Amino acid sequence: MSSAYTPTLRVANRYGTPKPKKPLGRLRLLVIAVILASVAAVAAVALTTGNPEVSSKDVGFSLAGDGSASVDFEVTKERSATAQCAVQVLSENYAVVGWKVVTIGPNGAEEGANGGDTTAHRADVRTDSPAVTGGVNACWLVED
Repeated sequence: MSSAYTPTLRVANRYGTPKPKKPLGRLRLLVIAVILASVAAVAAVALTTGNPEVSSKDVGFSLAGDGSASVDFEVTKERSATAQCAVQVLSENYAVVGWKVVTIGPNGAEEGANGGDTTAHRADVRTDSPAVTGGVNACWLVED
């Protein structure tokens, strides 16, 4: 074997010279751009969603007898606003067995808590099957 043909040269002649590795700069820029776009999208959603104008909190539930139930809840909204809340009563297998929409009108500063923004309410709901729980499904503001 002659010294002119070293194993390194023969491999390079047979398979070609290895290609230089591409810099990872473009890939890094792409990854950073995707991350920044994701953060911007999450921030935009968080800032535009804000606080809801009306919210509710379930306080209690009681069976008032055969065919009816009482649901106690609190609603927080601006005092001068009118809201409606959908109150539902559920059976043992979480089927809706009673439903009622309750209108909550404007109230004074002396009513409820937080200067009149949070008020307590009770809704008596008729049921068509035995119930085990109840609560507010959703609340929304009513346009004047």
